Parts: sequence; structure tokens; C-alpha cells
Amino acid sequence: MDLDEAFGLVGEFGPRQKRLTAFLVLLQWYLIRHEAYKVSLASSLYFAGLLIGNILFGPLSDKLGRKPVYLTGLFFDVIFGYVSAFAPDYEIFAMSRFFVGITNGGMSLVSFVLTQEYVGKSFWALTGSLTNLTFAVGIAIYALLGYYIREWRLLAFVSNSPGLFFFLLSFMLPESPRWLYSQGRTTEAESVLQYIALGNGKERLAVKLKQCKATMKRDDSAPGVLNLVKHPVLRWRTVILMYIWYVCSLVYYGLTLNAGELGGNLYLNVALSGLVEVPAFPLCMFFIEKSWSGRRLFFSPSVLALYGKLTVSAAFNIIYIYTSELYPTVVRNAGLGVCSMTCRFGGILAPFVPSLKILGPSVPFMVFGISGLSAGFLTLLLPETLNKPIAETIEDLQMPAYQMLKNKKAE
Repeated sequence: MDLDEAFGLVGEFGPRQKRLTAFLVLLQWYLIRHEAYKVSLASSLYFAGLLIGNILFGPLSDKLGRKPVYLTGLFFDVIFGYVSAFAPDYEIFAMSRFFVGITNGGMSLVSFVLTQEYVGKSFWALTGSLTNLTFAVGIAIYALLGYYIREWRLLAFVSNSPGLFFFLLSFMLPESPRWLYSQGRTTEAESVLQYIALGNGKERLAVKLKQCKATMKRDDSAPGVLNLVKHPVLRWRTVILMYIWYVCSLVYYGLTLNAGELGGNLYLNVALSGLVEVPAFPLCMFFIEKSWSGRRLFFSPSVLALYGKLTVSAAFNIIYIYTSELYPTVVRNAGLGVCSMTCRFGGILAPFVPSLKILGPSVPFMVFGISGLSAGFLTLLLPETLNKPIAETIEDLQMPAYQMLKNKKAE
């Protein structure tokens, strides 16, 4: 049997908060006047780290496995987080933020893919939305902590400490059965699926997977990022998805910044900026499972920009799920990493778009609209993934059906 059939048997189951810490750090080291640039520099180093982490951790997890790369990233994320909290001077603080960006950016992508690969494809919309929902809730919780903990070192220590708990808890997690299967480790994948079945309260099942012979080919043993360039089907998908990720980021942050800074209480504004995104996730789970909507139409920036920040937040949620469905398991993290990297460039350019209003009040919106329309048209070149099987290897992309079930009698 293939993995989707096996999952059917076993049963399935942000940058804004940094403003608070940056403001308090400014007071700690008197970063004013000619030293004020260091505040922005620390944030820039963090985002530079995210760029590196996005592109570095993906291929590593495709090569070495999801769990070891995720645990390593989480471990160093916690360590460098504590270094930030107890940094004796600005230089150490800034460098620790850079390394936090690397480990956090990479670990977040790997954990997202690992969560998806624990369940069958029919649950990817649910698990993907719930995973992204934690980011919005985390922003609100961080604002609440910042309101009651005004000393920035203690705030950094407290907000970083849950990572230690989740690191220890993560040792209980099994390796991704999809990754094991894609590597030809079929017996281990079967054991993980049986473990999941027992955890779901089902009786021990005789899960027998068809041997994934395509994993033995040399093409799939090449580095993940090179596979994205070498194979035409992956090359064009990656180019289109990179642009769409860039546009989603540009429109999301651009529309937010173009609205201007909110007045009033800083902590309340940070909390609301996270909570306003929460309703987007149930909308995602409803629409992307509908045959008349699907993945491609719903996350198109040209459509979502009309509905404001709430639905643009939904775009970010859907693009994670849709992109992970378009890449086969052997290069899934590498593909997500490259796309997420281009997303950061959109965030970098977004603050400059509102300044174009000096040319005319409608110019920024024209930029967003043209970008969104172009990304929307390019979306039509990508395949729909609703009710379609997940590819495990690159060879599967050319097959009419992915890994057909064995004859039941043979099992």
C-alpha cells in the first residue's frame, strides 16, 4: 500500500513582537543619537539569520531526516535565546540575535513539514492551519508577557523558557514516516505508522508498504537545492512559487505599513495585530477543501488583497500548505526553504512602497495590485492539489498515479 492509504488505516489526528524587546534594549545600552542605528541593525541581523536558516535547514532535513535537524535547531534556538537574555554588551546581543534567526527560521520550517508528514494528506489543511495559528496566538501572548514584565532581560528569559520544555518533549516524537519511506526505509516507516495507530487508540495493524524503489535512483540522492534546478518540473514550480511567496509578503507587510502606525497602547496594538489574524485560519480550512475553490484560487494575492489584512493572513497560511503539497517528500523542505527565503525579500521591500505616495496617493496600491494580479495569473500555471496524492519522490511527478496499492492477496 502507499502512505496515503496507510494513513487512512491508522487514523489521523513574528517579527512584530520584537519591537517591544528592541525598545527596551535601546534604554539598556543608551542606543540614541549616533548609536540609534544599532537598534535596527540588531533586527536586520535577525532577519538575515532567517534568510540563512530558511535555505540551510531545508536540504539538511531532506538529507538527514526531519527529527534530528528539528531537535538540533530547537536546541540551539533555546541556547542563543538565553545568550540574548544575558548578553553583557550590545555586540554579543546582536550576534546572538543573528544566530537565533538562523536556528529559528530553519527549525520553524522543518517543524511545519514534520507536522504535515505525521498525518494523511486529507488532514494537511487542518494541521497546517493549526500550526500557523500558533504564530498569531504567540504574538498576543508575548504582548501580555511584555505588559507585566517590563525588564527586558527577564522578558527574554521567560519567553524563551518554553522552548526548553518543548525540546525535552520533542524527544518523544517519531521520525516522519513519509521521509523514512522516501529514503527506502520502509520497515521503519511501517513501525512509525503502527505507533501512530496505537496512539490513536486503534488495534495494531499489519501495515505493509510497497517498496519505494525510486529512492534508489541517483537523481534523488543529489542535494535538494540542486534538484530544484535540475528537474524541469521542479524548476518551473520553484520559480513561480518564489515569485508568489515574494508577492504575498510584499502585499501583506505593504498594506499593513501603508495603513500607518496605530496610536495608543503599544502592548494592546501588538496583541491586536496578532489576534486579528486568528479568524483567517478557520476561513482557510473551510475554503481550501471545497472543489469549487481549491488551493490555487484561494491564496491568490490579487483576490486576497481586496479583503484586507485578515485574508492576506489567510494567504500566508495557504501558501505554506499548498507549497508543501507541490513538492515531493525528498525535496519538500528544500523547496519550502527557497520559497521562504524570497518571502523575506518581499518583507524588506514592503516598507519602501508606501513612500511612493509622493508620486500620487494611488501609486502604492497600484504596485500592490499589479504585483497581485501578476502572481494570480502565474498561479494558473500550477497544478491543483485538492484530492490529489502526495508525491514521495521526484520520479512520482511524472507518474499518472503515485505508488499504486499492492494486490491485497499478495499482502
